[in-house]
Amino acid sequence: MKVRYRAAAAIAVLAMAAAACGGGGGEAKKPSAEQSQQAQQQMAQTPAIDINAVPYDQVKDGGTVTLAIGQWPTQWNGYHVDGNQADTATMLDPIMPQLMMADSEAVFTPNPDYVTDVKNETVDGKQVVTYTINDKATWSDGEPITWKDLEAQWKTNSGENKAFKAASTDGWDKIESVKQGDSEKVAVITFSKPYPEWQGMFNRGTSHLFPAKYVSTPDGYDNSYKQKIPATAGPFKVESIDEGTKTLTLVRDDKWWGKKAKLDKVIYRAIPDPSAEVNAFANGELDAAYIEAGNPAGLQQAKKVPDAVIRKALSPNWRHITVNNQSEFLKDKSVRQAIQYAINRDVITQSDLKDMEWPLQTLGNHVFMNNHKGYVDNSGDLGKYNPEKAKQLLDAAGWKLEGEYRKKDGKELNLDFVIPSDTPTAKTESELSQAMLKEVGVNLTIRPVPVDKFFNDFVIKGDFDLVPFSWIGTPLPIGSLAQIYKSGSESNFPKASDPQVDAAIQAAVDETDPAKAIELANAADKLIWDMVHTIPLYQRPDIWACKKTLANYGARGYQYYDWTAIGFTA
Repeated sequence: MKVRYRAAAAIAVLAMAAAACGGGGGEAKKPSAEQSQQAQQQMAQTPAIDINAVPYDQVKDGGTVTLAIGQWPTQWNGYHVDGNQADTATMLDPIMPQLMMADSEAVFTPNPDYVTDVKNETVDGKQVVTYTINDKATWSDGEPITWKDLEAQWKTNSGENKAFKAASTDGWDKIESVKQGDSEKVAVITFSKPYPEWQGMFNRGTSHLFPAKYVSTPDGYDNSYKQKIPATAGPFKVESIDEGTKTLTLVRDDKWWGKKAKLDKVIYRAIPDPSAEVNAFANGELDAAYIEAGNPAGLQQAKKVPDAVIRKALSPNWRHITVNNQSEFLKDKSVRQAIQYAINRDVITQSDLKDMEWPLQTLGNHVFMNNHKGYVDNSGDLGKYNPEKAKQLLDAAGWKLEGEYRKKDGKELNLDFVIPSDTPTAKTESELSQAMLKEVGVNLTIRPVPVDKFFNDFVIKGDFDLVPFSWIGTPLPIGSLAQIYKSGSESNFPKASDPQVDAAIQAAVDETDPAKAIELANAADKLIWDMVHTIPLYQRPDIWACKKTLANYGARGYQYYDWTAIGFTA
């Protein structure tokens, strides 16, 4: 899973949120049966993909597409914990290899530009995946793409060498060996244990393939792709990286061996403020704009732009609040559970999604989205807003009310809610949480931090009590269990640790029967709810405003983009 934290801007939401706070959430009601039924109907009517699919030969040749991203990266190595961000993956898509591609139904097939054959077999009782690499596949520095690149990806991300700060070791830690087959263009991967989600390797599900020569050592892993991109292999190549304006410009790569890209150029501009992104789209500066949750004004503004369309689809992405299991006041699980009971998830969900023309459904699962066949609401009693239960737990933990707030051993129960500055939806979420927690005697301090430092300097380092952001999922959700929730993972940002949870996760990721794996993943999810690692809010909207003529781009759902076919129809 990739992370994304950018929240939306909308004055209307801020005004509404203040009214919704009331007594901190006590006046808010759970969605009625009628509202829940309406949300289910909306969910059923929302398509799996909406990109204006146009056949390659009907897309005109030439043109430039200009797009926005929220955070400008310092680390372009997508496997690195500092590079595991959705915006970074988005910009790598046109320039780096993906060996397997997912469609709108989350079905993977080999990408013929990079592999001519992929076999998944059982040999001597072990799972063996053999990739036959396209003979023409070559890095931009002239080096051929070979089995050694796949071997390097395994060795650097397996978790065996802690000097490599891998965002996730899931799957990589099950590989026994990566060896050369009949030639350097054949990679034979043998797993020590079966890995059902192997198709998510070597693509944006984990990260794109990177050249071994640049990432095989800890120093190279950390620094070769830090603020630079030394080698690529895609239909586009890097023309320039402008750190001053935070702009990445890509142009067609004349050495590309696949179908010629329709576009001449792709430009990515960093625009941290989502309302500014919509304004840029309305002014004709962008060809598409993502409409964040909590930005109904932006949605309405985009709908009025001449020759523009709104594209929306269901996607595996979700909004949440992460709860630091290792911070001074939250080490006690009963205190974390009190915080969970005190936060009205329905109020925050309705605040963020109001007037977004999106289903108002609170999420009850850390693994599967509302529309996934494996979805079960595992939130149980903990998922319900219950301030009285929160007070009882805090009393039992020794946190007694003294005036407005609770104290224990002379210390006030004061938590901080870290948010990226200039992101009004995160601000609204923090203000709502602040009012709700005040009702049970918990003082919540809102701490805005610089947008470009929010993730690397605060979330990854654990410098927070509570923090809101989004996880950008993949077509293979069970793999995220180990990445996000297992003890010791670099992406387990709250540093939660429970042997029972780890065992349940391991059982789920080891299971080869799909139905049984879903059952085991849901069993693990129940334990994660009890641990209070993360407070799920809602399945994140995938809403785009696009020029009508923009083809094969927009709300992609589970599908990966084909950057050779993206372009314009007129």
